[in-house]
Amino acid sequence: MRFQVGQSYDEAFVITEKMVKDFSELTGDKNPIHLDEEYAKSTRFKKRICQGMLLASLISKVLGMDFPGPGTILVKQQFKYRSPVYIDEKILVQVKITQVIPERQRMLLDTNVIKEDGTIAIEGICEVFLES
Repeated sequence: MRFQVGQSYDEAFVITEKMVKDFSELTGDKNPIHLDEEYAKSTRFKKRICQGMLLASLISKVLGMDFPGPGTILVKQQFKYRSPVYIDEKILVQVKITQVIPERQRMLLDTNVIKEDGTIAIEGICEVFLES
């Protein structure tokens, strides 16, 4: 295995209106907290928030395409949603290797989403299988 404990990868994203609408169409999650500004104003958030699973899908994109990369299969994922992410907010997906299990072709990773102000939006851990 070419990976070592402590290796990490960060990728920045901006959560756009289009991403939220497209995700809503794709999944059927049409919760007004994501799509209706007037409704969102009446909630504790005061404005629309991104779907939590949209953020999680960006973690999946990083795992499968960037780090560890193609051939990575997500086996297990745990999330703790800690802070909402709003439309047009910049986030950072951070992935860090915490354990390498070469005999099983697996790794354990921290998978966090950090807002531009440093607030943790998602705190996660996962296990991946490395196909190649």
